[in-house]
Amino acid sequence: MTPRFIRNVLLKGLLLFALIHLACALIPSDGLGRISAYNSLLRGRERFPFGETPREAYNFSLYNFEAMFAAHRLDGTPKAADEFRVLVIGDSATWGTLLKPEETLAGQLDAAGLISADGRRVRVYNLGYPTLSLVKDLMVLERAMSYQPDLILWRVTLESFPRDRQLESPIVAHNPQRVRQLIERYQLAITMPAGEPTFWQRTLIGRRRELADLLRLQLYGVMWTATGIDQLYPPSYPPAGRDLEADESFHHWQPPALPEDGLALDLLQAGMKIAGEVPVVLVNEPILVSNGENSDIRYNFYYPRWAYDLYRQTLAEASSANGWKYFDLWDLVPQEHFTNSAIHLDAQGEEMLARRLIDAGLIQ
Repeated sequence: MTPRFIRNVLLKGLLLFALIHLACALIPSDGLGRISAYNSLLRGRERFPFGETPREAYNFSLYNFEAMFAAHRLDGTPKAADEFRVLVIGDSATWGTLLKPEETLAGQLDAAGLISADGRRVRVYNLGYPTLSLVKDLMVLERAMSYQPDLILWRVTLESFPRDRQLESPIVAHNPQRVRQLIERYQLAITMPAGEPTFWQRTLIGRRRELADLLRLQLYGVMWTATGIDQLYPPSYPPAGRDLEADESFHHWQPPALPEDGLALDLLQAGMKIAGEVPVVLVNEPILVSNGENSDIRYNFYYPRWAYDLYRQTLAEASSANGWKYFDLWDLVPQEHFTNSAIHLDAQGEEMLARRLIDAGLIQ
């Protein structure tokens, strides 16, 4: 090999490397996320990827929104002519912390063998995602409308409503462009901090973590397909507190009134606009109602009584004024059917919730 030959090889290699970096910088993250082995080589997941122990749960959290959808079984399920499609959105209680997929609200509704009023088979899909934020729910809902739902069940709780907490969810913070589009399109009264990825951050080296996560998602999909395991189920866990602090504050708010416009009700209105003609049912999900120490001051770890009562009143009045279909099931489930959080139900608690929704005739 002559020096000239070696020089030419090095120059061509550097040029190819530069071209690959440039090409990577031009490909949006959403485009990369759509490249997936799920629903073809691998079984589609029953719920979005989320977790912190991938080697044991075969699941982990990533922030590529399109990759989350591409891994979900909904993405690989063409809507049949006789299918009545129900999407359930919400927080970790909807996703199903400590629950197997079939034990969640979506899983139990899907297994109930329901038939819609027009004779179609009801199929229910779990689009819950842990973290409490209505903006996060809007992101999921807007993307999910492409799957032609016939009904949206939207589980909510007070902790998702404070306006100043809407951007704290990591999936929201890592998708600023998507959030800004929502803010502009629906005139939301929140502000996404300025800033976009630099050119260097969009190159192959700058995106190495994102690309590694996308590859890991496919690799852990092999074990998910083989086992059906997507989270850890410890034999024991710290239960949700029943003995509570004598503290009347809710975040930085004090009684006797919630701040004017402190609750982001306009985000619910935006959700209704996103859904369009598709019916949306708001469900104020059950919470743990403690009878332990200081339970006269607080219902549970999350909620002082005064704040939660005002929230329920405000949400009921807004629903009535706007014609939203709203079910307040806050005290439906006894405290013994909560697990590690004041909003996480066990399988029996989810069954109670599913049965109440079915008996109310919501799935029609």
